[in-house]
Amino acid sequence: MGLLLFLLSLSSLALSYAVGGDVCITGHDSGPVFEEQPSSVVYPEGLSEGKVTLNCQARASPAATYSWRVNGTDVPVGDPRYTLVAGNLVISGPQFGRDGGSYQCLAINRCGTILSRAANLKFGYLHDFPGEGRSPQTAYEGAGAFLACQPPAHYPALSYRWFVSEFPSFMKPDGGRWFVSQVTGNLYLAKAEPNDTASYFCFTTINMDISTKSTFSKANQLTVQPDANARKSAPAIKVGFPAETYALTGHTTQLECFAYGNPVPKLRWRKVDGLLPSKAGASAEGPILTLPEMTFHEEGVYECEAYNSEGRDTQQGRITVQAQPEWLQVMSDSEVEISSELHWTCVAAGKPRPSIRWLRNGQPLSTQDRVEVNGGRLKVINLALEDSGMYQCVAENKHGTIYSNAELRVQVQVPDFRSNPVRRLVPAARGGQVMMECRPRAAPKPTLFWSRGTELLTNSSRVTVTPDGMLRIHNISRADEGKYTCFAENYLGKANSTGHLSVRDATKITLAPSNADINQGENVTLQCHASHDPTMDLTFTWALNGALLDLEDPGGPYHRVEGKETIGDLLIVSGQLSQAGTYSCTAQTVVDSASASAKLVVRGPPGPPGGLVVKNVAATSVELRWSRGYDNHSPIGKYVIMGHSPLSPGWKRMRTDPSNIEGNAESIRVVGLLPWMDYEFQVIASNILGSGEPSMSSHTIRTQQAAPTVAPSGLGGGGGDRNELIITWTPMAREYQNGDGFGYILAFRKQNSPTWVVERVSNVESSRYVYSNQSLSPYCLFEVKIKAYNRKGEGPFSQIAVVHSAEEEPTVAPSRINATALTAFEMQVSWDPIQHLSTNGILQGYEIRYWRQHEREASADRVRTAGLETTARVVGLRPSTRYHVTVMAYNSAGTGPASPRTTVTTRRPPPNRPPGNVSWKTDGSWVTVRWDHVKTLDNESAVLGYKVLYKHEGQSALKVLDKGKTSVTLPLPKDNGYVVLEIRSWGEGGDGAAQETIVSRDSGTGMMVQNQAGSPWSNHAPLLLTATLSITLIGLLDL
Repeated sequence: MGLLLFLLSLSSLALSYAVGGDVCITGHDSGPVFEEQPSSVVYPEGLSEGKVTLNCQARASPAATYSWRVNGTDVPVGDPRYTLVAGNLVISGPQFGRDGGSYQCLAINRCGTILSRAANLKFGYLHDFPGEGRSPQTAYEGAGAFLACQPPAHYPALSYRWFVSEFPSFMKPDGGRWFVSQVTGNLYLAKAEPNDTASYFCFTTINMDISTKSTFSKANQLTVQPDANARKSAPAIKVGFPAETYALTGHTTQLECFAYGNPVPKLRWRKVDGLLPSKAGASAEGPILTLPEMTFHEEGVYECEAYNSEGRDTQQGRITVQAQPEWLQVMSDSEVEISSELHWTCVAAGKPRPSIRWLRNGQPLSTQDRVEVNGGRLKVINLALEDSGMYQCVAENKHGTIYSNAELRVQVQVPDFRSNPVRRLVPAARGGQVMMECRPRAAPKPTLFWSRGTELLTNSSRVTVTPDGMLRIHNISRADEGKYTCFAENYLGKANSTGHLSVRDATKITLAPSNADINQGENVTLQCHASHDPTMDLTFTWALNGALLDLEDPGGPYHRVEGKETIGDLLIVSGQLSQAGTYSCTAQTVVDSASASAKLVVRGPPGPPGGLVVKNVAATSVELRWSRGYDNHSPIGKYVIMGHSPLSPGWKRMRTDPSNIEGNAESIRVVGLLPWMDYEFQVIASNILGSGEPSMSSHTIRTQQAAPTVAPSGLGGGGGDRNELIITWTPMAREYQNGDGFGYILAFRKQNSPTWVVERVSNVESSRYVYSNQSLSPYCLFEVKIKAYNRKGEGPFSQIAVVHSAEEEPTVAPSRINATALTAFEMQVSWDPIQHLSTNGILQGYEIRYWRQHEREASADRVRTAGLETTARVVGLRPSTRYHVTVMAYNSAGTGPASPRTTVTTRRPPPNRPPGNVSWKTDGSWVTVRWDHVKTLDNESAVLGYKVLYKHEGQSALKVLDKGKTSVTLPLPKDNGYVVLEIRSWGEGGDGAAQETIVSRDSGTGMMVQNQAGSPWSNHAPLLLTATLSITLIGLLDL
């Protein structure tokens, strides 16, 4: 009876183990696994009415209970300021100095305990700026300046902005002239200007998890002293970055750089030991280089360059990339037999290298008794039930801590076949072999043995029983059929399970596939026939080099040839190089299989060459070496070299020496490259069947530097301000620079002068140079030439170009000014031209200024001639008005002195009344029109005659009559159309008002028709007016 009770107690232990006095049931319970862990919080200092919630939720069966630790000490949940809501810890009215610290959550059930990651509760604050005023600052126009922010005490980091004069007039970008450092908060001006004089305020903002706070400084008064002759200056970097910056993978890194200078310097960044990451984007040409989501590839030395027309300045610093811990290998939940050994391994990556420690049920685990802890390795020998529980592997470095959890269950169980019995029916092929498994559940591991009927099986030539219970029978015959039983036994008890072995006919290959040889793109059929036990189904499968082929894809290259069940031929459509290899046909039933293989050779273009390396890099050539690729059963005939650079996004064939590369070559020299240029290369092999795939691209290399070989183009210039010589050219493209430290050398001299003036321009993007000299004569002829230079030397000079210095206004006025009134509204002005030697440049024309006698000259109207004409007509004048007139010459620099003024009086105006009593009479194909003479008033000019404009059949004609005639005879249209007439007086004052009449053939007599809205004339008025203007001018010339 006592033995029975002992066995029953051990059997119950097989289903459970004890943790803290409770029982974890195998197959039913599970230990805690975190679904939500607490995160760090920044809480506003002094906010006494608020709450902080630290989240903690775990999945467990039975449900977990929770407790919390702060700085390693249990949180007193009984304190009314602390509340547990599910697993979440709610802190009411958090207080600085009392509640700050590192919080961790423990999730607990009867299967074990796990500890969460740490969450820091910190208190954020931003004090006010000091109340005392700030000292005013003075800067000079064209010079750099800065205003210090001097932020108050704060946590965490601040963001900075500045506003001018009053809130919220925040400073906006101004072509890179100013910069606010997000490290110090200081405001920097690259080049001060007089309009920068103002009061400036530093505006700081702090962002916390539940609120934002801002404050601003007292006024910083800046006064900029004007300087009409502000000196230009080369860049000087005033805001730099550390010589060593540590970045974290996955995070954003920023470097600041800003320079004083006049003109305002431009900025650009580069990576000294490689290519600048493309992720830098537009920041590569700004004061803050931004590199998001850092990786180890971005580690290296970075340089900021500030440059303008006066020079350059640089600063360098290294970015060292580090990383938080990251799991490479973790342990997993394990069920292990009692008295056996446990081996768990955790591997973590990180920089610095993480340290690893272990926890069991939330408590530190160290080497003692049966436990051995060696860094990331945990070993427990002679496992006992009390070793069951929740284990955690913890990896940490200065950037963070990560946890990995696993549950260990130590098992004890009587042998049991219920979940995994021996197979009831085991078919096997005659002449083949069979394996029968025996895998009961048991702990500790049971003793296993097999019997056939009452016969205990032992190892023989045909029968093998392995220590893990596997029964193998070889060379099976019909006599082996029957029942087989497996027995399992440990100190807790015993059990058995029985299966039946059934013997069938063997499967055999009757027609094996044959080796084949094809060219790429051809079809081929591989045969495979087999025999088998007729009571079972037969299936065929094919494999290429051991990989099973998909024969069911209709769009694929492999197809089953339909036929009898015993035929499994394979059709390969449009064979490719990748389909060459060993094909295996397998005929298979549920009890056995038979296989046969054949080799398929596919001939095609060569495979890609391998191991491409670049050696002996020179300025214009490199040496390539490679290893031969697979020739795909057709000898390699030749190679070609492909390359590309940033100048050509696509790959192109490169020049080599020798130009033809034989098929047995494994190296070549590539020539004709550009110095100081990045290149990648590929090698392509070809044979009589075509060209193969290119090799892997080489690493990017940069050719050696060399002195420039060509001169800049587009040399010219001219224009500018007084006493200046402006020289312009086209900046050299990247492919012609041949090296860094690039710039230009200008040489210029006055024509026929023996001495050249030489100037250096150090900015590669410069396209103009301004030479100022007070003794420089206006529009003086200079000879100019230019060449490029870099660190390796100087290139050739360009052809000499001729450039003029800046023009100045003409110094001589036109003479013999004459102004004549043409009409009441027009005058003609003429003058004698000035000599070209007096123009101080290229004479572009003359400017006529005219104003009425009672007006000031400053209000004069102006007319410019478009060329070197010496007469001009001025229109739009007032009748009977006296005008003053002057003429002056002008060029691109401005106008010269005014000529002596002359005066002219416009003529009296023409009558403003049209001819009256217009009548007309037709006679066959002619019409005679008559009107009354126009009488003039005393203030009007005399009538000298009349102008008659008539129009029919789309034609216009003008007749000019003298004063004595008040009638005109005109032809009528041949059809039944009408004639449109316009009659006006003319004289010295110009043309008078017009009288308009429409004459029709159908009427025998005529009368005047007024030009009123709705009349037929109104539709033709614009066209008639245009014709009148043009034909009137012709009539005047005829007179």
